[in-house]
Amino acid sequence: MTEGPDAALRERFMRAFPAIALVIFIAAVDQTIVATALPAIAAEMGGIERASWVIVAYLVAATCAAPVFGQLGDAFGRRRLLFAGLGVFFAGCAGCALAPDLPALVGARIVQGFGGGALLTLAQALIGEAVPPRERGRYQARIAGSYAFASAFGPVAGGYLTEAFGWRAVFIVLLPLAVLAALLARRLPALAPGRGGLRFDWAGLALFVVAVSGALVALDRARRFDPALLPFAAGLAGIAILAGAALLRVERAARDPLLPLAMFAEASVWRAYAVSACVVGAQVGMISFLPVWLQAVRGLSPGQSGLLLLAMSLGGASGAMFAGRMVARTGFAMRWPALCLPVAAVIWAVLAVKAAALPLGAVAALLAIAAFCFGTSFPVVQVTAQVAAGRERLGAASAGVAFSRNIGAAIGTALVAAAVFGAVALAGPATGPAFQRLVAEGAGFTAALGPEAAAALRADLAEAFRMLFATAAVLTAMGAVFALRVPLRRV
Repeated sequence: MTEGPDAALRERFMRAFPAIALVIFIAAVDQTIVATALPAIAAEMGGIERASWVIVAYLVAATCAAPVFGQLGDAFGRRRLLFAGLGVFFAGCAGCALAPDLPALVGARIVQGFGGGALLTLAQALIGEAVPPRERGRYQARIAGSYAFASAFGPVAGGYLTEAFGWRAVFIVLLPLAVLAALLARRLPALAPGRGGLRFDWAGLALFVVAVSGALVALDRARRFDPALLPFAAGLAGIAILAGAALLRVERAARDPLLPLAMFAEASVWRAYAVSACVVGAQVGMISFLPVWLQAVRGLSPGQSGLLLLAMSLGGASGAMFAGRMVARTGFAMRWPALCLPVAAVIWAVLAVKAAALPLGAVAALLAIAAFCFGTSFPVVQVTAQVAAGRERLGAASAGVAFSRNIGAAIGTALVAAAVFGAVALAGPATGPAFQRLVAEGAGFTAALGPEAAAALRADLAEAFRMLFATAAVLTAMGAVFALRVPLRRV
């Protein structure tokens, strides 16, 4: 008797699916479109060190927003909260576009990040609410494809908009997209009104914000490999640890905890999150430093290196589509990353040994295959966490995936940066300063060097950048181990 209404609701949801895809696209593109505008922001409002808070503020806010909107969506309905998230995001974009100085811009980015974190969490939970478990992989794969396209499109669009219209254009262009997403989202059916009766966990939220902010800012400072920043980073890490310990005590006693510890204790849930953190950590670490390697060691132009990164994006989207179809067809979920992630780990290990000597075509093919393997984990992690957590905790489960990705990205980038900068420092006293200038000034710095000096620097960096691929190999291997040990094999 319930099949008819359920089928009708799913049909309505599928007609409104473009709204979900657009919401994901907006939130994903916002994470990358600002990166290419950062030098222009720094030139107008302050140095690059101060301007980096524009990125850090967004990441902290988005990470903190995930469990908040996950819990609120479970309690009061996700469709309603999606409109609230779009409103917060719109306000943040407008504030960024109108910001008169850097503190105002950072404050607006906090608002924007809070909205962006809400959009990612609620969109994923809405799919879990409307679609049966085995079918979720198919739609999560489409979402992953939208996310991958947005991640590749963001830097290109950001560079063009900044060059043509100024850095404020990267925020202005998001305003009509947010309005369009809100109009499309009106077609979403209100599938679940929420359970209501929530006693919001304010103490847990305060401690969570302190712990996350301290950890992420400490990782951001540590990844710069500047000895002068290490005491500051260590102090923040200590504060984060103390806040985290207090958070666990508060969450155990809370009636409606912000972080449902019972859910996180389930092996299928926390191991799926560990897979996500390891894979995203390796992926973001690679994307952060791969352009430098391609330009400084292999001599590619920025445009050519961008094409190789595009190959990685397409590979990741293809892997997600493959895994989503296989989950829908067979019901097996974690089997696909468990099979593919070891292949990616081997590829990174091969590149750690042979990357500088391989033809560029071979490098591009290996990068695309590794990205395909990474992509198989994206829909699977979301589906596994949602099924293991249960329908009543879809928002919390989706928030956990977003949180694991953000933390994984921060830790992975910090580890890769520490490994690369450490290897550069060991290469010689002149290599470290030269590498710092290369990162700041781009390929033009090596062009200004003499042929012999440029060749020597390229040789030193080729050796140092072995650590980039080696670190990615270790993180990917860890993700493979966790994938193999997830108890929930079928959905």
